[in-house]
Amino acid sequence: MDAFYASVEQRDNLHLRGKPVIVAWESKRSVVCAASYEARKFGVRSAMPAIRAERLCPDAIFVPPDFTRYRAVSGCVREIFKRHTDLIEPLSLDEAYLDVTENKTGLPTATLVARMIREQIRQELNLTASAGLAPNKFLAKLASDWRKPDGLFVIQPDDIDKFLLRLAVERLPGVGKVTGERLAKLGVQTVEGLRKLDLSALEAHFGRYGLRLHELARGIDDTPVVPDRPTQSISVEDTFEHDVPMAETGPMIRRLAEKLWSALRKEPRIARTVALKLKTSEFKILTRSHTPSSPPSCCQELTDIALQLRERVALGPQQYYRLVGVGLSNFREPEQPAAQPPLFK
Repeated sequence: MDAFYASVEQRDNLHLRGKPVIVAWESKRSVVCAASYEARKFGVRSAMPAIRAERLCPDAIFVPPDFTRYRAVSGCVREIFKRHTDLIEPLSLDEAYLDVTENKTGLPTATLVARMIREQIRQELNLTASAGLAPNKFLAKLASDWRKPDGLFVIQPDDIDKFLLRLAVERLPGVGKVTGERLAKLGVQTVEGLRKLDLSALEAHFGRYGLRLHELARGIDDTPVVPDRPTQSISVEDTFEHDVPMAETGPMIRRLAEKLWSALRKEPRIARTVALKLKTSEFKILTRSHTPSSPPSCCQELTDIALQLRERVALGPQQYYRLVGVGLSNFREPEQPAAQPPLFK
């Protein structure tokens, strides 16, 4: 979906259409949840501090997020997808992979399926979506961003090399700033340059991720579209109104732990690992985790572990923090209770 949250706001409010809209809470410490394309022209991007977005786009209209409404619209989009295939792997409220190798409508090509889906979204929901089509998930993801907004881009099997080789390595999933700098030291700037490094060299420098780089540089991705993928982790976080020392993070951690425990009730599996996330006033992110011998059985146990994880952060009392988060991961199926032995044999 194109600028999903902002587009929903513009759709539902005539006064916002054609104007720079930024979806964010009213707070100096808030971050941008979404920005309309009118705001993006000024350099505003998701996850940017709202105060910086306001400086970049002084005339922007700030709208608080309404996730209940966004989830409802996302559900409507999902219903449109289901008319065409049951192989749907959602990534978020506004993005999903679809496997249309076989589709319910009998359309002969994936391109025609994508065109129909986009048209149905436009006609029924008055929103636009961009689609990327390719032989695998990795390439389809790249293609989906190629002609945004309201675009469709197809990578045919015979065109993979033509498309890939010219890309900067930073476009590959998992290649962030650090990996990009390490590749640059090896003289690699583009996918074409990456492909010239043999597998042994990549594994020597990047370990197991070296194999992934080797495959991505050749357009190889065998991961299937997995519908209803099990939850990998759940987390909640919040930003303080003012930077605080570690000693003052307790009340926020307790509130987040309660919120997280409430969310956990919807998950039938059991989470074994508790994680604490902290962001310093210098925007450095720290994470600490612990897997107890038995998973937390109540909110208080979860809270206690999260609070104890603070003791493993050794930056000293002079360090201040702007954000804290609590998460759960390492989900396992609950153990089946042993059958009761018969009373009489």
